[in-house]
Amino acid sequence: MGSKWVVAAVLVLLAASVAGRWLGEQQRALDAPYRVVDVLDGDTIVVERGGKQDTIRLLGVDTPETHHPTKPVQCFGPEASAYTTRRLLGKSVRLERDVETRDVYGRRLAYVYVDGERYDDELLRLGYARLLVIEPNHLHARTMLDEELDAKRRGAGLWSACDTTE
Repeated sequence: MGSKWVVAAVLVLLAASVAGRWLGEQQRALDAPYRVVDVLDGDTIVVERGGKQDTIRLLGVDTPETHHPTKPVQCFGPEASAYTTRRLLGKSVRLERDVETRDVYGRRLAYVYVDGERYDDELLRLGYARLLVIEPNHLHARTMLDEELDAKRRGAGLWSACDTTE
């Protein structure tokens, strides 16, 4: 009778582990589409769905500042903001969550997909952004690091236009 309890306990733990993994994957799954209604800067947008708006801070990237309260406009900031505006404003996007869903400013944290591709990577690949990983959100960090390193090697965007030693 004791070995039946051990087998039952192992089966329960295995089922709980599989269910937990599945639920975690479902939580990170892409949301239903949103429409981009405003671009605040290169890495912050406002989306709308069902009459409700939410400010989204793109995960994994940091574009140069254009509206920071204590910093001047940074090199390539206006270009990054203009690119995000051209690329996303009015478009339908999907959002993918990571571990933390909101930042200290109340903005929703998400990877943004447009036309089936992760836009965060596009910003890195074209040199409009630098990689910024803030734990525990690191779901795509390896791929995004590769994008940044390739952009640096090619001198894309800010990597040739700005003093990047700061």
